[in-house]
Amino acid sequence: MKPRLPSPLPFLAALLAIYLLAPLAAGLARAPGADWREVLRPAFLDASLVSLASATISTFIIALFGIPLGYLLARRKGPFFALLGFLVQLPLALPPLASGILLLFLFGYSSPLGRLTGGIFTDSFLGIVLAETFVAAPFLIVAARSAFAAVDPLLERLAATFGRGRLASFFRVSLPLAWPAASSGLLLAWLRAFGEFGATVMVAYHPYSLPVYTYVAFGARGLRASLPIVMPALALAFLVLAVASALAQRGATRRSFARRENGPALLPAARPPFLAPAPERLAAASELELCLEKRLDGFRLDLAWKARAGRLAILGPSGSGKSLTLRLIAGIERADRARITLGGRELSRLDPAARGIGYVPQNFGLFPHLDLRGQLSFPAAADPRLAAEWIERLSLRGLEGRTPEALSLGQQQRVALARALVRPAFLLLLDEPFSALDAPLRARLRRELLSVQQGLGATTILVTHDPEEAALLADEVLVLERGRVLQSGPSREIFRRPKNARVARLIGALDGGEGVAVAADRIAIGCGVVLELASPPLAKGLAVGWSVKPERVRIVPSGAYPGFIESVLPVGSGAQLSLRLGEARLPVWHEDAGIEPGPCAVEIDPRAIQVWPREEDETENKG
Repeated sequence: MKPRLPSPLPFLAALLAIYLLAPLAAGLARAPGADWREVLRPAFLDASLVSLASATISTFIIALFGIPLGYLLARRKGPFFALLGFLVQLPLALPPLASGILLLFLFGYSSPLGRLTGGIFTDSFLGIVLAETFVAAPFLIVAARSAFAAVDPLLERLAATFGRGRLASFFRVSLPLAWPAASSGLLLAWLRAFGEFGATVMVAYHPYSLPVYTYVAFGARGLRASLPIVMPALALAFLVLAVASALAQRGATRRSFARRENGPALLPAARPPFLAPAPERLAAASELELCLEKRLDGFRLDLAWKARAGRLAILGPSGSGKSLTLRLIAGIERADRARITLGGRELSRLDPAARGIGYVPQNFGLFPHLDLRGQLSFPAAADPRLAAEWIERLSLRGLEGRTPEALSLGQQQRVALARALVRPAFLLLLDEPFSALDAPLRARLRRELLSVQQGLGATTILVTHDPEEAALLADEVLVLERGRVLQSGPSREIFRRPKNARVARLIGALDGGEGVAVAADRIAIGCGVVLELASPPLAKGLAVGWSVKPERVRIVPSGAYPGFIESVLPVGSGAQLSLRLGEARLPVWHEDAGIEPGPCAVEIDPRAIQVWPREEDETENKG
């Protein structure tokens, strides 16, 4: 059922549409009685060729200079560029005759430039081109400025992380994305140049352009002679607009292409990845040093980190500055203060294109105009063999001709990951690369990335809020909150000995209990229960908090610790228990739904117990 429009609107719209179509209908009605011999006159053919040639040349000039000007106005802010953007649109508001008079002050016989050149700019084909360029250029500039403003500048900066320079990024990213809208402005500029009369007649009455010839024919022979001249121009305008409309419709159809997921069939056991030999990168992955500072509205990132492992992770909640840190390392955002060294190589002094990194941004950063093949061939020095390997391994076969709009979020994420792996890199930056994937595929790709890390020979930095992901894929972890480092170091040490309760919560520790260290590897948790711990050692007498994941607690007859089951909640074939251990209450899963409340024996792997000093928590709370 079609929606009904408010009653006055269709009527008002119809009135204007009728008015705009009425002159066309009136002209077509008089066409049979027109003197069609006019179109065979040599003067008419000459004037038509003059207008076609001059409009085409002026449009080429407008494109050559107007597209860069539109880009400049879109990317530069401030009073000067705002004023410039205003002034270059003035020819749109000027009467065409006024434009011609202004051009005569610049190019006329009596102007300094006219006297210097012998008046070549007036009453010449060159004069027609100059007049048409002046009045038609704003159509492209306005369209190009809007088109480039709609292109996310982050895509340009992202292109640099794949080794592309600024000019290459412009021609391969910005211009293709802006071209559909800019081309409509270019089309309007051509039509405006082709039909320009006022400025042209002032600057170059001879040779006749088609509009000038039409005016002369009307004055000499009346309407019957003018109509046949107007009709070819009308047909040409109709043809050009029809082509533009078809192109726009084609683009709209492509944008509306349904996003669909071709359920990725899990491949057989993964083959070892093909990796180009890169012995020069092995030494570079040995040590990373970061010193970054960046101030934003209401936020400050202040980070110092020195890591020696090749597999690193930044862990923290949303808004902690994790993604910002990666963008600063990649060079796509400018830091207030930065020192980034990798294996003794100073990266912060290099352009992003020269840093030798692979980058998977949080929003994937795929280029909307490129299909999957184009995405993987975009990075400088991309290896086609690696591209084919990752298409296979990431279940992307059959999607090679699709653009991002025709891919699901999970597919887009896999394409972004493959794109980061198709060329040699010193540093691989992964901003939550598995967040949009379903659980089975996420687990599989984690294993894939683990095998890649082991043979890659490059340092990887993984940003995540998933503690399990950080524990699996990183040898060293940095825990970040509100722009500052809470703790950094070997992942095993951090997960077993978080600095305080805040770090413990961020690395996934659940509510546990309190205790006191009675030995380097034991804590008393009340009711006579003493838990055995794995290293690192604790200072005797230290007050601590502790936690253990429910799946690491087992109720078995041979358990070392006495506990008490307070309640049992059957869930499926098992049960959710509330277990008292010492003075703590723990949620525990048990596979036997028939277990009864009461005393029990508990077994806990010492390596599964997380412990942190309570003294630091109290100090921070007081602060």
